[in-house]
Amino acid sequence: MKISDLSIKRPVLASVMSLTILLFGIISFTRLPVREYPDIDPPIISVVTFYRGASPSVVETEITNILEEQFATLEGVKTLTSSSQEQGSVITIEFELSRDVDEAANDVRDRVSRIRGQLPREVDDPVISKVDANAQAIVWLALSSDRHSGLELSDIADRVLKERIQRLPGVGSVIIGGERRYAMRIWLNPLRMAAFNLTTQDVEAAIRRENAEIPGGRVEGAEREFAVRTRGELNTPEEFANIIVSQNEGDRVRLGDVADVQVGAEDERSLARFNGRPAVGLGIVKQSKASTVDVADVVRATLDELRASMPEGIQLDVAFDSSIFIKDSINEVAETILIAMVLVILVVLAFLKSFRATLIPTVAIPISIIGAFVSAFFFGFTINILTLLALVLAIGLVVDDAIVVLENIYRHMEMGKDRWQAALDGTREIGFAVLATTISLVAVFVPVAFLTGSVGRLFNEFGLMLAVAILISGFVALTLSPMLASKFLKPLHGTGEGWASRSFDAFFDKLNHIYERILKWSLAHPAVLVFAAVLLVAVSAVLFKMMPSELVPTEDRGIAFGIVIAPEGSTLDYTDRYMRQVESRLLPLPERKGVFTALGLGFGGPGRVTNGFLFVGLKPRDERQRSQQEIVQSLFPQLLSIPGVLAFVINPPSLGGRFSSSPVEYVLQADNYEQLNQAVQTMMGKASELGYLVNLDSDLRLNKPQLDITIDRERAAGLGVSVTDIGLTLETFLGGRVVTNFKRGAKQYDVIVQMKPSDRSRPDAIDDIYIRSSDGLVQLANVVKIRETVSPKELNHYNRVRSATISANLVPGVSLGDALDDLDEIAANALPAGINREYAGQSLEFKSSSGTLYFMFMLAIVFIYLVLAAQFESFVHPFTILLSVPLAVFGALLSLFVFGETLNIYSQI
Repeated sequence: MKISDLSIKRPVLASVMSLTILLFGIISFTRLPVREYPDIDPPIISVVTFYRGASPSVVETEITNILEEQFATLEGVKTLTSSSQEQGSVITIEFELSRDVDEAANDVRDRVSRIRGQLPREVDDPVISKVDANAQAIVWLALSSDRHSGLELSDIADRVLKERIQRLPGVGSVIIGGERRYAMRIWLNPLRMAAFNLTTQDVEAAIRRENAEIPGGRVEGAEREFAVRTRGELNTPEEFANIIVSQNEGDRVRLGDVADVQVGAEDERSLARFNGRPAVGLGIVKQSKASTVDVADVVRATLDELRASMPEGIQLDVAFDSSIFIKDSINEVAETILIAMVLVILVVLAFLKSFRATLIPTVAIPISIIGAFVSAFFFGFTINILTLLALVLAIGLVVDDAIVVLENIYRHMEMGKDRWQAALDGTREIGFAVLATTISLVAVFVPVAFLTGSVGRLFNEFGLMLAVAILISGFVALTLSPMLASKFLKPLHGTGEGWASRSFDAFFDKLNHIYERILKWSLAHPAVLVFAAVLLVAVSAVLFKMMPSELVPTEDRGIAFGIVIAPEGSTLDYTDRYMRQVESRLLPLPERKGVFTALGLGFGGPGRVTNGFLFVGLKPRDERQRSQQEIVQSLFPQLLSIPGVLAFVINPPSLGGRFSSSPVEYVLQADNYEQLNQAVQTMMGKASELGYLVNLDSDLRLNKPQLDITIDRERAAGLGVSVTDIGLTLETFLGGRVVTNFKRGAKQYDVIVQMKPSDRSRPDAIDDIYIRSSDGLVQLANVVKIRETVSPKELNHYNRVRSATISANLVPGVSLGDALDDLDEIAANALPAGINREYAGQSLEFKSSSGTLYFMFMLAIVFIYLVLAAQFESFVHPFTILLSVPLAVFGALLSLFVFGETLNIYSQI
């Protein structure tokens, strides 16, 4: 080939071309960010709409259905889910990966603006936001103390630490988990208010009227001017308590006469602890293009400086650091690359029996591997497990072409030619064959370009890196390798005389004789051979059916997540009492590094006091005897045995999945919720008999305790009481209303008016509430009827159809594929007609990935066939080679079966 001739005749040019590839590869490598997996996060838009006082059924009819109808026709919608809850609607739109998230958000805003007039006037404007999966914290710091309250810790985290951490390079934002912000709490006493003839509206109006700072303009003189500032703002409890709410004939009623005023927490329905001490968490979110490892290293390097700036008695610890697992994984793969290089070099040396000859093909390894990073840089890839795995597989492939070229040059030298002429003739002779082999290998990865979805994004980086490495190796085999052979290759005079060399040759001679006998026997008994091949294919099908399957295998990430769920209607104190029992089982663990627990924190929405979560940070793997999986298995029965709550621990989600997502998400759909509820109860009853589904739950709950307040409109109208006044009064007393704000230092906080918790701890507390009528105050109980009932917590849709999602976690050792197959069988046998089934979350991703990988496998075979057909100029001969594929699959499945592994994205590669 001309390029080979040119390289042999111009050795400096050949060297410069390879060195250029190497140089650009090194530069690209130093500039690539490091993360665990490629960016596979889908574009997601959320639309949150508040409708105060509305029930889930009203929200579903008047908000959710209207918005869903508009969103369903947007371009590239993958799934459309919604939840109609008390006082609001939450709609989540997941788009295809190819959709630009900013364009999608603009389209959603346009659709909302079109139908804003169709929504009730009382509805707040829908809040549209992009759900950035990169906004998950990569490091969690725990700020804890025995001397300071959670309120004080939150203030320190906000004032002292947050801004300093956000200024660090690569840090995008800081989340304060378990934050309890300051607020001016005005605890109303309804009986004292009634005694002074006051309502909540009177109190709120007085606070707004008296707490105001309005610019006063300026005073201009002949030579000087003064800015006028009216100091009307209030900042202390004493100042607020001194507000005059009403006055009559000289009698003044101050706020302190009808309420207790104090600085307290904005939200009393959440808390957090670290190792049993009051705490708040600081979650460090990296910038979208920043390296996880680099950002985590910068944060850790700043810890001592941050600790020095905090008051005495406060401890700052690293509760969770995702970069540790990433660094360990990357280092492990890098070690594998080095080991593979050494093994390949030793194998080549064993066969070529010459260090000088071995050097020629092994030069292709660093050039091809490092050169592949150039493509990663220009395509916006990262250094991650998949790209490095591609390079591990490439090591054994990139030397093939160079060895073939070298062997042929040897053959020509044995014919008596000098090494320069042998390099020319030998490379010319097989140049096309080397090119065809390279194209054949690359053809295996061409189908990757046709893959879509998350798995497609994973394999795009994997396939392209591997293909580029192979292309570079082919280029090196046709340029640098023949040039080096023409300069340094020597005939094997006198080699092979040592004891080791003779033993090696004797061993392979024996293998050749064995193979020769097997081959002769096979050619003499073709029917037996065909039968054996068919049998192996049949066994492969059986093994494939028997193999457990999952998206990715469970890995030891050095952390275990936990969930605590109390009965519906439980209080924060009830859930916390049992959370402390959970902590008592976790803190004595010899492997634990830290235990972070939290109650009432929401994942992208309002938190619920019945839900708690925790994570147990474990010591490094070399400092503990048990693996993460073994620790989780041992904790499972301990936590499940705690009465009064459902408590359990799980392994972290795969592929960077969100913690709040269960692996099993099975969606049932029907036209009405009554039919849907029956189907859910049937399904969950059968599913619980499987024995390996933990936290089996459904988002369709009809058991939320509720006080139904029915307004007697005739009586209310007769007394001059409006429905709006009733609703606002109840909201203020029972839910709390933000009336205005106040300053504490340089920060601004809310002023919240509400009834004392002790005064609203029972249903009959509503009897103490009074409301203004045309003739004065009237007891609220005179115009309403109160009834204790149960109601749906939320009404959900999946792709616009009324739905219920059955979610569950898996007992360690059970695969997701087996669980979904069992649920499909139960649904097919137990559910009536009219109930549709869908998958969501990780379950949907798993099912989609399985079909995608099978499609890629078949497409790869087609591409290889076409390349081989072009090479052999025959449509028949390629089948001779491709018939070996099913037998190779048998070997792969057998090894997985013997070692107890699963079918996942790694094993399917």
